[in-house]
Parts: sequence; structure tokens; C-alpha cells
Amino acid sequence: MDNILNLEKIVKIYGVNTKNPYKALHGIDLKITKNSFNAIIGQSGSGKSTLLNIIGTLDQATEGKVPFNDEDISNYSKEQLADFRNRKIGFIFQFHYLLPEFTAIENVLMPYQISKRPITEEVRERAEYLLDTVGLSKYKNTPSTQLSGGQQQRVAIARSLINQPDLVLADEPTGNLDSDSTESVYQLLREINKDLKTTFVIITHDRKVAEKADRIIELKDGSIYADITK
Repeated sequence: MDNILNLEKIVKIYGVNTKNPYKALHGIDLKITKNSFNAIIGQSGSGKSTLLNIIGTLDQATEGKVPFNDEDISNYSKEQLADFRNRKIGFIFQFHYLLPEFTAIENVLMPYQISKRPITEEVRERAEYLLDTVGLSKYKNTPSTQLSGGQQQRVAIARSLINQPDLVLADEPTGNLDSDSTESVYQLLREINKDLKTTFVIITHDRKVAEKADRIIELKDGSIYADITK
């Protein structure tokens, strides 16, 4: 099967030039298959958020390689990485980070606008399609501040998909939602994975949430402790 990511010997050390450097990741080897739905779990301090930041090009590994679709991005400039990240990777965070002065559809379109490409009718139709996919088509012109927490997170999911990314990274995406909203959001993510063939990597500390994935990768003390494919 084709891999979208092939992490090789990833080491992350914070404070390399200090008296007390901290080694957060210890030579991680990890392959992520295209169109798959994966969960990375672990207790606080296990290294899961560090790993997500490296996968998402928000941080660089101290050692190792992170080929993305066999593309070597290790020597990209900050500007090249920012462009690559915007085009290829979607992000969903625990906090939705919607812009309060904009409507739902304007928030969905924001990553596309950041790329400085014109908002064509086709792009706007895609934004409307994504809002319909997450069940919010009738709220497209509603200011984000007038949406519930669950609705705002659904807008954030639609926003993560506007650039048709190869990979979506979700960091505790339901951490601020009640149990009913959590179930609804994860069901939605699974449907998107199935229908749009989008690859997902979910970071969570909640094993019940992780069990909804097809693969569970558990980190402990900066190393892979368990890797279970259902």
C-alpha cells in the first residue's frame, strides 16, 4: 500500500545547546498509509504533540527524515514550508480558532485566501459543499460567534479541507465538546475519510476516542510503545 508519510529515525531534542537538553522523541520510525484513519495516543509528556508538530512541518526534527509523498522537504525555506503546509496539510485543533468577525463560509475560505489565489465560483462552491458535508449549509452566512461549540468545530473541519489536503492532522479535536458532540464529530471525520479519501492522524489521550480509528499508535516516553491495526 502507498504511504503518505514515512518517518525515519525521528529524534527531537529541546535545548540542544543547554546544560539540560530534553529528548522528547527517541528515533521514531512510522509509516502512514494513504486514505487511512489513525490515532496517536499517549499520556501528557509522551511526545505525541511533538510528533504531530513535526509531521505538520510546524517544527523540525533534530535528527531523521520526514518524506511526504516521497517529497523531500527537509531543505525547504520557511516560506516554502508555509506554502507546502497550506496546500498539503489540514489542521483541526482542540480550540477551533475561528475568526470572530467572519461568517462560517468566510472562515472556511480563509486557508485558500492565505494562498493569495482568487476566490473563484468553483472554490466558493467547494466551501458550500464542505459546509453541507458537515451539516451547516443553512448557517453559511452566520457569524461564527453565533454558532454553538459543536458547530464551530464543524466549521473548523470544513476549513481544514478547503485546499483538498493530502493529510489532516487533528490535535484533541473534541477536547472541549460534550460526549454527544464528540461522537457526532468523530462520526463525521470517519465519513469524510471514507467519502473524500482523506488521510487522518488524530492525536488524543482518550483511548475510547482512539478506538474509533483503524490503527492505534501509542507513544510512551518518546518512543512507540504499541502499534495496533484493527
